[in-house]
Amino acid sequence: MRELDYEDLDELLHARIRLAIVSYLIGAGESDFTSIRDAIGATDGNLSVHARKLEEAGYIEIRKLFVDNKPATRYALTDTGRRAFKSYVESLGRFIARGGTAADRT
Repeated sequence: MRELDYEDLDELLHARIRLAIVSYLIGAGESDFTSIRDAIGATDGNLSVHARKLEEAGYIEIRKLFVDNKPATRYALTDTGRRAFKSYVESLGRFIARGGTAADRT
């Protein structure tokens, strides 16, 4: 086993924009498209594409509805997404800690 195994990190969450989406939803619980887009500084297209990938993985739930006769999209983190985020943060912590240990030996 390699000391710094980057493959331990969840590739889906390691992408910056997807990590930003999930990190935002960890704090917000549920949110609308515009709020997420503005909070993380994504374009409409980027947010849509990356949110779809998270939905396909079961990390978020996307609901389309109408509010005042206008379409609205709501995003919520699933239990699977919460567990994946927790695991990712723990793996990243171990990865960083092992890196510091390896750097101390040089």
